[in-house]
Amino acid sequence: MAEKVLMKGNEAIAEAAILAGCRHYFGYPITPQTELAAYMAKRMPKIGGVFLQAESEISAINMVYGVAGTGMRVMTSSSSPGISLKQEGISYIAGADLPALIVNVQRGGPGLGGIQPSQSDYFQATKGGGHGDYHLIVLAPASVQEMADMTAEAFDLAEKYRTPVMLLADGTLGQMMEPVALPAPTSSVTEKPWAVTGTGMKRKHNIINSLYLKPEELERTNEERFARYRQIEDSEVRYEAYMMDDAEYCVVAFGIAARVSKNAVNAARKKGIKVGMIRPITLWPFPKKVLAEAAETVQGFLSVELSMGQMIEDVKLATSCRRPVALCNRTGGMIPSPEEVLAAIERLAGGDMA
Repeated sequence: MAEKVLMKGNEAIAEAAILAGCRHYFGYPITPQTELAAYMAKRMPKIGGVFLQAESEISAINMVYGVAGTGMRVMTSSSSPGISLKQEGISYIAGADLPALIVNVQRGGPGLGGIQPSQSDYFQATKGGGHGDYHLIVLAPASVQEMADMTAEAFDLAEKYRTPVMLLADGTLGQMMEPVALPAPTSSVTEKPWAVTGTGMKRKHNIINSLYLKPEELERTNEERFARYRQIEDSEVRYEAYMMDDAEYCVVAFGIAARVSKNAVNAARKKGIKVGMIRPITLWPFPKKVLAEAAETVQGFLSVELSMGQMIEDVKLATSCRRPVALCNRTGGMIPSPEEVLAAIERLAGGDMA
């Protein structure tokens, strides 16, 4: 077993990306993810990689677009307002069917909001974010260990499906220090037959583009892309089920909210309330099937979020509104305490949906 080291979440992502073969990072500083960029600034020159602090978030994401077109592993990171600025470029990358890693260490919003943790970018991450018909694979870690593991996994998924992948964390996880066993290094990055790397006159030229002037061609391309999305939904859903075998109530939470909620579930069990938790690890694709199955047996759901209520809509859709779904939330950078989540579980079990 790999030796564990104490690292901040932001730094664990950066080192895991390097170990996964990423040698190109483009970004722009913004709290609470700045340590990630700072770590890359120190490490990349020492390993023959490229770190570039662009003049803006818009420039950074378009640099990612350029390197992604060559088939090399590339990433950027930012926090909520910065990710908003990157959305046009993210849409272009998705429209060109290119793999890339985008890290969002969320802060409070809307607008400049605050620098404390939030989960209010859920809609932006899972519903596209930029213009057009597309999805990102969205991974939601709940620990520093998962931040490292999912970084390596994100590059693999991006290349497997030729799609951008977003690692959706939050300010608490980014700043939190925990022991982490870093993933094994990837010795090489495979050659991509679609990449623009020069041909040496040995093959047909590749063209990377997201512009289609013939509507029939764009429609066909979108349909082909969504066929790939259906493959992702069939094969790549990840979730954790906790104490769901005999559960009469189900908490749904991701990221830091799930860690708080697990403590609340344990406390509720001690009080005799049969409650479990489903933690979506992929926010897209969302674990719709497992929630639909839970709706066959539980009496109600509780969505715990660091927002005004966004994931709750997907919980209702997944369960076809067959069971009541309540919301336990804090916003603006606040995190619900285990006691607050426990009180919400008790209200749910008592039939109070307020």
